[in-house]
Amino acid sequence: MTVSTNNDNLIKNADIQKIAEEGAKIYAQVKVNYDPKEKGKFLAIDIESKKAYLGNTSAEALELARSKHPNNIFYVVKIGFDVAETMAKSFIDNHKK
Repeated sequence: MTVSTNNDNLIKNADIQKIAEEGAKIYAQVKVNYDPKEKGKFLAIDIESKKAYLGNTSAEALELARSKHPNNIFYVVKIGFDVAETMAKSFIDNHKK
């Protein structure tokens, strides 16, 4: 089985609502450790272990998290930004290209 297939199966079987709710709760508890000094960086949060992995990009944070928990799905957050700000910036950046 390839990595791509494993990831596809993980996503299909994941309870996305639970990951979002639990990830947001964990982030609320740990964000004081990261915000404001790490503003603009990303955390990938494993809801099972409650561990957060810091990266300069979402891909970097996810890569680090997956190296520790290869069979999990992660909650990813941009430090110092709420979801609406992050989504709006992503939309604007994608449409500038």
